[in-house]
Amino acid sequence: MTTLRRLGATDLHIAPLVLGGNVFGWTADKATSFAVLDAFVAAGGTMIDTADVYSAWVPGHQGGESESVIGEWLRSSGKRDKVHIATKVGMLPGEGGEKLAPARIAAAAEASLKRLGVEQIDLYFAHQDDDAVAQEDALAAFARLIDAGKIRALGASNFHAGRLKSASDAARAHGLPHYQVLQPEYNLVSRHKFEGELQDYCVVHDIGVVPYYGLASGFLTGKYRSADDLGKSVRGGRMGDLLEGKGKAVLAAMDDVAAETGATLAQIALAWLAAQPGVTAPIASATGVAQMEELAGSIGLDLTEGQLDRLTNAGA
Repeated sequence: MTTLRRLGATDLHIAPLVLGGNVFGWTADKATSFAVLDAFVAAGGTMIDTADVYSAWVPGHQGGESESVIGEWLRSSGKRDKVHIATKVGMLPGEGGEKLAPARIAAAAEASLKRLGVEQIDLYFAHQDDDAVAQEDALAAFARLIDAGKIRALGASNFHAGRLKSASDAARAHGLPHYQVLQPEYNLVSRHKFEGELQDYCVVHDIGVVPYYGLASGFLTGKYRSADDLGKSVRGGRMGDLLEGKGKAVLAAMDDVAAETGATLAQIALAWLAAQPGVTAPIASATGVAQMEELAGSIGLDLTEGQLDRLTNAGA
């Protein structure tokens, strides 16, 4: 039985791993996506994260492909009561404008609800900050959705500390809901965007954190260990800087922990994240059932304090 964690100050309780939906309808076709989703639930997973912009970057796609696949799975599987759905607004322009324009938030939420086939989105993120819109205006638009029962909790993705603080100030000043969850980039080899002021603020104010890129685009699986490995995938070209930096030291520390625990490097990377102050659950995606089952192995992996310290110090 998976031990659930409360997500910040929300009333949501989730497993310590969130399934990323960016691959659904893209590198995972419908049948594979359904199998991955079923495997995630079978392993004790409870929250699926997607966005309206997934996967608009693919030629011929318009955005909403991931939400549509998840919606079809929810209908066919009958598992809506077993999962929380998180999605986002702010990167896909369309009806009502762009980013966090209030009319865009309203229209995008309706479109996401329709694609997902649900009456309520459990967690709705502002996908990115929008300094062209007053923060109280964006929060008021989200408040209207909460009041209408269309969203349950509110989160922010890719906000830095100053803007997250000012959003909370605006919420208090205007009697509006505030962002209760943060989705930042964070992993063993990319820590500067979260650690420090932003992490401290989340811990003090009980803002739940669900970081993305938990495996550093595959680097933390151990796939890229030398210059010869960089041609293994289209992502390989981005891994050279990690190898030149602290990446090799991190992989060496992970190898030691793997020898001690029998866990894979991916499981160790996710378990380290789940043990960090403020973090409720890392997000990871899978393009097949075997990969999903491996990632799910992180849910029950408790690293010792000494192992966590070694990993932390290797990436410092």
